[in-house]
Amino acid sequence: MDLSAVEAWLFNPTVGKIIAAIVAVILARGLAIVFSSSVLGRISDTTARYRARKLVALVSYLIAAVVITIIFSDKLGGLTVAFGVAGAGIAFALQEVIASLAGWVAVMFGGFYRIGDRVQLGGIRGDVIDIGVIRTTIMEIGEWVNGDLYTGRIVRVANSFVFKEPVFNYSGDFPFLWDEIVVPIKFGSDYAEARKILQVIAAAHLGDYAARAKSTWADMVTKFAIEDAQIDPMVTMVANDNWVEFTLRYVVDHKRRRGTKDVLWSEALAAFDATNGRVGMASMTVHLVETPAFDVRMLPPRAS
Repeated sequence: MDLSAVEAWLFNPTVGKIIAAIVAVILARGLAIVFSSSVLGRISDTTARYRARKLVALVSYLIAAVVITIIFSDKLGGLTVAFGVAGAGIAFALQEVIASLAGWVAVMFGGFYRIGDRVQLGGIRGDVIDIGVIRTTIMEIGEWVNGDLYTGRIVRVANSFVFKEPVFNYSGDFPFLWDEIVVPIKFGSDYAEARKILQVIAAAHLGDYAARAKSTWADMVTKFAIEDAQIDPMVTMVANDNWVEFTLRYVVDHKRRRGTKDVLWSEALAAFDATNGRVGMASMTVHLVETPAFDVRMLPPRAS
């Protein structure tokens, strides 16, 4: 191989700039990895550590891009018009990607949701397990599985949906939900006893949720223009054509709805059975008020 050709290639300014750009990228990513493992690894809060690592990675990419731009700055002057035309075409072709990037910025700094929140995004309900620059990854709940349980499917939703559809957050500023059970009681039962049973069960199993929810709701009232709602469990009664209907309304942790409802129903049914018929569960019945009269007349036989 001709040594002069090798020397010319090695000392070529363009080759030197390419090597410098590669070294800049390697250094930026290497420093980001070292910083993430040594410094950010000490952060105890999982969500804060995750967001910090994402931010460090983004900053490393920006630094690498700035350094590459500076290195090749003398080559870019004559390509301004071409870059402008190409940029317009790329922006049109990648408008969904750009919207997703803008959505990522809105999510990270706008408080739409964070890792661990239970949300409904783009028609998908589930727990957020990762927030990428382009897509949010969700562990799906619902669909063919009742009771807010996981289906096992991992769904990736474009971040652009935060601008297109409402974002339902089940656990954002207020990590509780209002839920209720409706108990049909027979007419003629001891209604006071039925109410007392439900109130005792609510106090035994829902008091902790109510106590924690009150302080959180107080922060909500301070932060938003919202009324000071009823947090304590509440039992109400209404009568219809078939039975007396008691409703126990309460706040519950957003991930404990199914289990809490199971406990409440189990306790209520056992307590009603222990009243020896004074409180009875109702079911749909049909009451025949009056039997219609039948007028039967026998005609005489016709003469042949």
